Amino acid sequence: MARILLGVSGGIAAYKAVELVRLATGAGHAVRVIQTPSSLRFVGRATFEGVTGAPALADEFEPDPARGAFPGEPVPERDPISHLELVRRCDVLCVAPASANTIAKLAHGLADNLLTSAALACTAPLVIAPAMNNHMYEHAATRENLETLRRRGARIVDPAEGRLASHGEWGVGRLAQPPELLAAIEAALDSGFTPRSLDGLRVLVTAGGTREPIDSVRFVGNRSSGRMGLALATEAARRGAEVTVVCANVSLPRPEGVQSVDVETAAELLDATTARFEDTDVLLMAAAVSDFRPATARHDKIVKTDPTGLRLELEATEDVLARLAERRRAGQILLGFAAEHGEGGVARGREKLKRKGLDAVVVNDISRSDIGFDAADNEVTIVTAGKESPVGRRSKALVAAAILDEVERLRTEAGAPSTLERKR
Repeated sequence: MARILLGVSGGIAAYKAVELVRLATGAGHAVRVIQTPSSLRFVGRATFEGVTGAPALADEFEPDPARGAFPGEPVPERDPISHLELVRRCDVLCVAPASANTIAKLAHGLADNLLTSAALACTAPLVIAPAMNNHMYEHAATRENLETLRRRGARIVDPAEGRLASHGEWGVGRLAQPPELLAAIEAALDSGFTPRSLDGLRVLVTAGGTREPIDSVRFVGNRSSGRMGLALATEAARRGAEVTVVCANVSLPRPEGVQSVDVETAAELLDATTARFEDTDVLLMAAAVSDFRPATARHDKIVKTDPTGLRLELEATEDVLARLAERRRAGQILLGFAAEHGEGGVARGREKLKRKGLDAVVVNDISRSDIGFDAADNEVTIVTAGKESPVGRRSKALVAAAILDEVERLRTEAGAPSTLERKR
């Protein structure tokens, strides 16, 4: 367990810091939060206090009821100077989101609030995650300030490009996703934090949706973006696994530290997974694989000459997951996904579990537009031989964490060695 001191500065992205705390505490870390006064306009103290189980501080001169202690530690008898005691005890300081104003203060050594005072006194690793308007981020002053902090040894978690807070604006400046932030925090910790729960395991993940060509332009496909598969790959890597993700037509950035293989069709996905399956300990089959493909595909473009339409003859593709299940060896864990529409999905997922000989099936309802395909959130039911575990609507990163928790439980029930035993 590591002691993480999280600094939250002002900005709409402060809400993501709450999810970061949830991920960190779920991974066994103890977290304390320092807020700048402007951040209180976006997320109140009570929210952070609820998810950390410890007081959130925002003023240099307010007393700390925990006297600098992190959750799980005894409260000291004396009343220390809060910012000095917090940084003395922490293993890492992360500022997320870091506004342009806070970054400028950190770069120039200003100490005009509790967060900047703590940063100036901190000797632990520093992780900074910028979040701001793209024009502010791309301004020469901000770029120079970030470069100054890099030269001093700070880890900068670069922001992503996308929709910004101001209506209609798009650009670079979005705060990195919480799993990426937690991975950066853990990377900044020294080797004393290891081993992690999946150290030594080889995990194979599939993501995205296959496309079956009709001609040189058109294809039969589906709406899967690959977000869920990439979230699983990210979480497995964060837990220490050696991860390979087979991406079927995925345009999203690949997780850091994860090997990726790009494919297009179901046949290519089968070849890629088969080649790696024997050496795999855990298979997470999140890709949406086409069940049918055109019986014949043209190598050139079909010209529209018949105004009545185009007739396609479809044939079944090979069942990738069933083929892999036939080749499984003792000790492997196989988890599939079932994209079901409407009522009865869990029952159909259970039938898939038995028919394909899997350890678990993750069922999600694609009839809802707010979850599933190309959405940021998901809501699933994890079906195993012994039970059904609903996972309520949450970000796909948190759904991935729940799925990996279930994988670890299945391995324990199967008598798989622990991380420490695997390292002996």
